[in-house]
Amino acid sequence: MDGTPQEITNLVGREVYSNNGIFVGEVEDVRLNVDACAVSGVALGELNRELFSDVVDTENGVMVPYRWVRAVGDVVLINDTIERLQQPDDEDETVPA
Repeated sequence: MDGTPQEITNLVGREVYSNNGIFVGEVEDVRLNVDACAVSGVALGELNRELFSDVVDTENGVMVPYRWVRAVGDVVLINDTIERLQQPDDEDETVPA
């Protein structure tokens, strides 16, 4: 981004993709931190059912922390953290005693 201030309403309606190119959802709203005069989160709807079917009801949305946003242009790119929801973390699995 070139640092030029933009209207936050420009985010609404943009498609959101992971930095690996996976469709995540569509921006429906933004959460603002009024004290810091900054966007603190992005509310997503029209979710990718494959990514979220085990986590949330896809008729609802999810809130993504704005710190996950990597780039905003014609689309919004976020970290691949969302994709990790599908992959169990081997380190977190408990081993039977």
